[in-house]
Amino acid sequence: MNKWIVSSACAVFLLAPLAHGQSVGEKTGVNSTLGISPTTQDFVTEAANSDMLEIAAAKVAQEKGNADEKKFAEQMITDHTKTSTDIKGLITSGDVKATIPTQLDDSSQKKLTELRDAKPQDFAGYYDPMQVSAHKDAVSLFERYSKAGDNSKLKDWAGKTLPTLQHHLQMAENLKRRD
Repeated sequence: MNKWIVSSACAVFLLAPLAHGQSVGEKTGVNSTLGISPTTQDFVTEAANSDMLEIAAAKVAQEKGNADEKKFAEQMITDHTKTSTDIKGLITSGDVKATIPTQLDDSSQKKLTELRDAKPQDFAGYYDPMQVSAHKDAVSLFERYSKAGDNSKLKDWAGKTLPTLQHHLQMAENLKRRD
């Protein structure tokens, strides 16, 4: 009886992320560390969360950021709105079978709350490193999917989008250098 309870509890713990549309390997960063391609659903979930966070964070940056951060934020809103539209289009057309999250995951929401709560004089210390980290993660995600993703149309789109994300990473690193 006790083994069954422990096994059931472990199964619930390990499968809980799947109920939210993301595998344990992608959620914990194991896939990224090992260079394993995300599943189509993991890719869509991560990309959509990234887009939602980038757009929301950029809106905060437009209020609290310095001139360079405001310019960067404007580009993030434009580019991440486009990628959100692209993913939705691929799913709506039926070319990609996945569910798009409608709200930020807990980790992304926490980052956004920290940005919103930051005093203007401390804002760069939160926003700039967050942008570098977020874009490193996005580049990794898109590189892995574009090389070995299991949906050819999404794989092609990831490959075509990757140079823009690599450029965002360079821009974010330049922001951080100016601090």
